Amino acid sequence: MLKERVLTALVAVVALLAVLFLAPERVARLVIAAVFVAAAWEWSAFLGTSASGARLTFVALIAVLEVALWLLMPDVRLYRLIVTAAVAWWVAALVWMLYFPTPIPAIVAWFCGVLVLLPAYAAIDWLYLESPLLLLALLVLVWLADIGAYFAGRFFGRVKLAPAISPGKTWEGVLGGLLAVLLAAFAAALYTQRGVAVLVPFCLAVALLSVVGDLTVSMFKRNAGVKDSGTLLPGHGGVLDRIDSVCAAAPLFAAGLAVLGLS
Repeated sequence: MLKERVLTALVAVVALLAVLFLAPERVARLVIAAVFVAAAWEWSAFLGTSASGARLTFVALIAVLEVALWLLMPDVRLYRLIVTAAVAWWVAALVWMLYFPTPIPAIVAWFCGVLVLLPAYAAIDWLYLESPLLLLALLVLVWLADIGAYFAGRFFGRVKLAPAISPGKTWEGVLGGLLAVLLAAFAAALYTQRGVAVLVPFCLAVALLSVVGDLTVSMFKRNAGVKDSGTLLPGHGGVLDRIDSVCAAAPLFAAGLAVLGLS
């Protein structure tokens, strides 16, 4: 299983680097949009219906909103409004998780799907337009948190983090992920001569919110009675299983870059 996960991850990373640094800008942005359309299809399994019409309607809604954002992306005020609303949503999602399990009505799943996917798409598209390196930095940060959590949880995990949502996750795993991010952020601060007192807390906050994203999507999966959002990526599940942490981290990362002047 681990070998399959690693092989899939390596192929995905090579494809990602090719898209970010070799593909024309328009093609790269289309790929980013397509990833979120695929994630929208997987999210549509959480809507409380197996009817393909309802699921396709949700996908079409996300696609149309993506096109609108594509056309309006130069509107800085709109972008700031989106990322601010997204950060507020993820804080609310953290509070919501404390009360799970609670039934999630279909209309709430529709609304939350938009809140999860659309701001993340906007933030990632903006980061790419600013610099592919900034987008890669976000992804590396989330990957470090995920990898650190995986191995720390596997070898040291004892205390369950949120057993009603994701029984496999532990506090030790979270701490392992944060430790990996802490070390990387400290090294990056020294290398780039950015303030350690600014960059390290910022990266830790983004990593923590990535955990909230992971657990929030897991909450919807558990409510819908599914283990993985899809089967597209061997050893990893679906697209949404791979970007759930990024969906929460991206708006905060993008907003923080603007506010703190780190870009």
